[in-house]
Amino acid sequence: MSQRLEKLGPYGLAVLLHVVLLGSMLLAVDFSRPTPITPLAIQAKLFEEIPDTAPPPVEVKRPEPEPEPEPEPEPVVEEVLPEDNSEELQRQAEEEKRQLDALIEKERLEQLQKKEAEERKQKEREEAERKQREEAEKERKRLEIERKRQEDIERQREENERLRRELEQEQRDQEIEDEARRLAAANSPEMAAYQFAIAQKIRRAWAVPASAGPETRCSVRVRQLPTGEVVGVNISSCNGDDAVLRSVEAAIRRASPLPVPDNRDLFDPNLTLNLTMDRED
Repeated sequence: MSQRLEKLGPYGLAVLLHVVLLGSMLLAVDFSRPTPITPLAIQAKLFEEIPDTAPPPVEVKRPEPEPEPEPEPEPVVEEVLPEDNSEELQRQAEEEKRQLDALIEKERLEQLQKKEAEERKQKEREEAERKQREEAEKERKRLEIERKRQEDIERQREENERLRRELEQEQRDQEIEDEARRLAAANSPEMAAYQFAIAQKIRRAWAVPASAGPETRCSVRVRQLPTGEVVGVNISSCNGDDAVLRSVEAAIRRASPLPVPDNRDLFDPNLTLNLTMDRED
């Protein structure tokens, strides 16, 4: 054998080595499926001269196919039954339900609070508007009452002014009428008789002092009541002394009450009397 290898030379050894490597690669193929093996023909050209006697051909033995391995049995996976944790699952489910209910309740309360807040604001706005309307109505009524009050005051003022003018006119008319009657009475015989009666009564009550003479004259104003009672004596002028003045006043007061006329138009509460020694008028 060694002699044959020596005859191949280096190129022949190289070719042989390639053949062996190629066969090893073919043997490494997966034999799970039968694969037909095709003889490999290798052509090699040797440039080294060889002797005339060709070496016997190298017999390449075809490797026998290895038997197909039997399939391995599939591993039996034992089903691991979960432990009986239904209580834990129920507790978790209840906890989740409780949290969900709490969340729903929270959202419901928030919505309710929001709705109540909106309703409260709406009520506050409506209450404010109602109060504003009430205040406006009160102000309108107050202005209306004030306007009517001012109108009533103005009407009353005008009425009072009218009544005042009418009363003044009536008083002026009455005064004019009274004055006309007094003037008429003053020039009447009744007035003369009335004044003579007063003078006679005072003359009878007058104690004339020794200092009085024929020339003594005194003008006296007398205030009397409708009954003739004298309530005031004022000597306007007198040319007599103090004794004369005192005697005149005393005489008038002693003559009270003075005569009262039958005609009330003749009565004058303020009399002006002129007294002399000779006569009284």
